Amino acid sequence: MINIPDIKAGLVAVSRDCFPMSLSESRRRNVAAVLKKKNIDFFECETIIENENDVKKALHELDAKGVNALVVYLGNFGPEGPETILAQRFDGPVMFAGAAEESGKDLIDGRGDAYCGMLNASYNIGLRKLSVHIPEYPIGSPNEVADMVLRFLDVARVIEGLSKLKIFTFGPRPQDFLACNAPIKPLFDLGIEIQENSELDLYAAYKAHGGDPGIPALVKEMESELGAGKNDPGFLSRLAQYEITLLDWAEKNLGASKYFIFANKCWPAFQTEFGFVPCYVNARLAGRGIPVACETDIYGALSEYMLALATCLPPTLLDINNTAPLDMYEENTAAVSGYSLTDLFMGFHCGNTPLCHITNGELKYQLIMKRALEPQSEPDITRGTYEGRIKPGDVTLFRLQSTADGSLKSYIAQGEVLDVDPASFGGIGVFAVAEMARFYRHVLIEKRYPHHAGVGFAHAGRTLFSTLRMLGVEDVAFNQPKNNRYLTENPF
Repeated sequence: MINIPDIKAGLVAVSRDCFPMSLSESRRRNVAAVLKKKNIDFFECETIIENENDVKKALHELDAKGVNALVVYLGNFGPEGPETILAQRFDGPVMFAGAAEESGKDLIDGRGDAYCGMLNASYNIGLRKLSVHIPEYPIGSPNEVADMVLRFLDVARVIEGLSKLKIFTFGPRPQDFLACNAPIKPLFDLGIEIQENSELDLYAAYKAHGGDPGIPALVKEMESELGAGKNDPGFLSRLAQYEITLLDWAEKNLGASKYFIFANKCWPAFQTEFGFVPCYVNARLAGRGIPVACETDIYGALSEYMLALATCLPPTLLDINNTAPLDMYEENTAAVSGYSLTDLFMGFHCGNTPLCHITNGELKYQLIMKRALEPQSEPDITRGTYEGRIKPGDVTLFRLQSTADGSLKSYIAQGEVLDVDPASFGGIGVFAVAEMARFYRHVLIEKRYPHHAGVGFAHAGRTLFSTLRMLGVEDVAFNQPKNNRYLTENPF
């Protein structure tokens, strides 16, 4: 995928001046040796932070090596001031961790007290109002610290991507959708740029790309992707022109940002004016790490992108759409084993899911739109969906959303797509999430979440939860286990 940042970590050891610096140095080298074995891209900073002058030297080293994520490693107690100044001055996500003591036979000169030093570090992190990543248990052996760094890289990738992101939107946000009309001020607070544009801007740009020299080659690429006999070159040229238009718009308008995504109006006037449904193009771009959310869903696009950053896999945006029928549940006993009927639902959208996640995908027409726009004729302008069954496997449902008063809230639920034929149209799959009925009632309904969910095709809850903590999102909901009561759940 493109549009995803590469993360290079910097490992910097710190040392309090009344402890042996050699202890921090040797412990840093031990961690570095494990990181090398794990093939992690990192830079081992030679400067050890003991005072503020060391901070300047280390920052220069880190910048020269292109480091964009920092690991502050307490090899001993550490200097609480300089180490947090380092975190404050570093331009990127930061993690703090410390060394566990190695042996009961070396607790005189070989005792580092990083366990204690992390407490002072945390106080100074708060004093400077820093947002850093601290692992669940931040003290460990070299192997354990290396594993912490590995998990931190996923968090850092999300933070780095958001810090350089621009969201392009086209078209007014629909009146009836909270998902689309939610305030965007919190996104600027996160450092995300928003450029809202008119559908007329998009239409004018699309017309200007008529006859673009890149269209024939892109049509051939689409033909090859779709397979022989499953396409119409004349129709594909419309879709190719649209894809070129979006990418050209991003290139010309990216400005100071580095990464981009879209949230675009997609119906019903889109079909009558542009002459197609854009889902297939949306699916292709999402497959490359460029989510294009339907219905101008800005927070949906952002949620998709965060999933892409967390998993390094193409995401999608689906409606939490309909229940699984009882007869389907009873006819698939092996596939649904361990789940109740109310743990199941169908995730659906018109045809925007990346091709790599679809089984027996095919370019089709949007049935619901055809009923309204072409009820008596063969489908033409309602063509352009990429439909099929979503492949079985692990998934994470995720959404970051603004409330009407401008505060951020989020939910995360890990589950799976089952090996069950949904027997319906669109890009669709039968999803299973443990205790989904209670999650649906006491999170999705109770907290007024919209119907769109970002879907990542791996379990990414740990990374997303840690990221949301760093972003300052306090309301993070998840599907509670059976014996854990939601605050709003009736106890009787």
